[in-house]
Amino acid sequence: MAEISIAIGCVAAAAWLMASGAMAQGGGWDTGTATFYGDMSGKETMQGACGYGDLFKQGYGLETAALSTALFNNGATCGACYEIQCYNDPQWCVPGSITITATNFCPPNPSKPSDNGGWCNPPRKHFDLSMPMFVKLVKDYHAGIIPVQFRRVPCVKKGGIKFEMKGNPDFIEVLVYNVGGAGDVTAVSVKGSNSGWIKMDRDWGDIWKTNQKLLGQSLSFQVTASDGRMVQSDDVAPANWNFGQNFEGKQF
Repeated sequence: MAEISIAIGCVAAAAWLMASGAMAQGGGWDTGTATFYGDMSGKETMQGACGYGDLFKQGYGLETAALSTALFNNGATCGACYEIQCYNDPQWCVPGSITITATNFCPPNPSKPSDNGGWCNPPRKHFDLSMPMFVKLVKDYHAGIIPVQFRRVPCVKKGGIKFEMKGNPDFIEVLVYNVGGAGDVTAVSVKGSNSGWIKMDRDWGDIWKTNQKLLGQSLSFQVTASDGRMVQSDDVAPANWNFGQNFEGKQF
């Protein structure tokens, strides 16, 4: 009987390890926690560490979240989409799930323990949701913090990838947003009508930068997502483009 029990235990452990591996690779549900910030207007969720600015104007609305350090990945996860559902808490959970886009960073609070106020401290996987999204998961928003299951899902966006021109004549910054598919961007290159392809560097969030002077040239962009797919948008910005303007390219 002891040998049988050991064998069953080994099988169970192997199954658990396989499931954990699948979660780590994005192949299944993972577990974490969620809170909310702001009120039902969602005005506190605007701007943020991904650089998206006015989330209503840019198409994200309130279906957004700030991610803890463990998920934010220094901004590399900006634009990724997650399905989230309240999990294993009958006192607060309601059926159903929400889908959000990562648009902000939830900073750690070293002065508080991770299980009592320091919800975004490493290594916690935590989502700080807009209030309208949080209340879709719970019976009462007074729940405060809830256990959740989450998984990466494809981002579904209207229209093409958007490019907002920033910077000044000495350098160019481009905010890349409204990215479908994997959602999170790993590389951006720009090509002027009088230049070859130039690899841009992530400045912060989803703002990409080059010191090349490209004013007066029409611009093309290559955007590569975390799944390795690349989409090229030729001559997105005309030669008379200017800072502050937005342009739309192709979509994944």
